[in-house]
Amino acid sequence: FSDGVFAIAITLLVLEIRLQHVGVEGSLLDGLLALWPYYFAFALSFFVILVTWIAHHDVIRLVGVTSHPVQLANGFVLFYVTFIPFPTAVLAAHLTGPEITTAVTFYCATFVVGSGAFNVLVATIARCPGVDMEAVRRIRRGFRITFTIYVAATLVALVAPWAALALNV
Repeated sequence: FSDGVFAIAITLLVLEIRLQHVGVEGSLLDGLLALWPYYFAFALSFFVILVTWIAHHDVIRLVGVTSHPVQLANGFVLFYVTFIPFPTAVLAAHLTGPEITTAVTFYCATFVVGSGAFNVLVATIARCPGVDMEAVRRIRRGFRITFTIYVAATLVALVAPWAALALNV
């Protein structure tokens, strides 16, 4: 189920890339080049979802037997993943306009929520019997660092949107 959610979310990203209607002024090449913010946002979010999927597999591998709390915590992660196409569309639509700061801040804040979801999932898994606690500690440390970076990127976005996007990467 989780892999399916990731696959759908990553596929939805491309649906925001649309060429202007036929008959609009300019050449096809001009129309394709004008879509660069959408290409950029797509590539950025594709990478984010890919890395998130890899991290998800690493975390879920720790679970020997699932439980309702693990399923609910995993649902929080999937909720975040399914939301990513929306802030991606907002980012693409406003990347070159006066609302870039708001768009990038919203985009970065989405990853704060996602990182929080992963931290909740790991904390829930840590309560499962037979879990490799050394692996949990290692993963927790990495996720806490990631959470801090996403919070920093969100704050940086308020004054330097492009720097915040670079920090996200």
